[in-house]
Amino acid sequence: MSKYVLSVLVENHAGVLSRVSGLFSRRGYNIDSLTVCETYNPAQSRMTIVVDGDEYILDQIEKQLAKLVEVISIQHCETAKTCEREMALIKVKASGTDRAVIIETCDIFRAHIVDVAQESVIVEATGSEEKISSLIRLLEPYGIIELAKTGLTAMQRGSVVME
Repeated sequence: MSKYVLSVLVENHAGVLSRVSGLFSRRGYNIDSLTVCETYNPAQSRMTIVVDGDEYILDQIEKQLAKLVEVISIQHCETAKTCEREMALIKVKASGTDRAVIIETCDIFRAHIVDVAQESVIVEATGSEEKISSLIRLLEPYGIIELAKTGLTAMQRGSVVME
């Protein structure tokens, strides 16, 4: 099984997300990650969908998505030709001498401390899934209180534009 990233341009109105996610559940396909946001054109949204499967499953998903009236276009994002990022907010216990080590660790990963409280800090990290996972592993010994991740978002490199 391989990880596939699809970028799907859809009409921006109520029910589209439900129709797309329903298509996956009806077919028995699992969505590993899903991010959705309005594009520069308020009439359109861009979905980044990550699925595990093989070429056959990918082909079936693309065919089923293409049948939905609200779907404008679909791009299979190949890792080598795509800029992929994820964002995480990590609330970590941080008191005493641990706080300085946590800040140094964040600096190495180019992560930012976005909130400081008496006994904790909130770290914002952006990067590849591997980078985020590595940072989380290094922060775990200090005590992760809470974690929120956006899921993967992707865009083709170069002059390729989704229309």
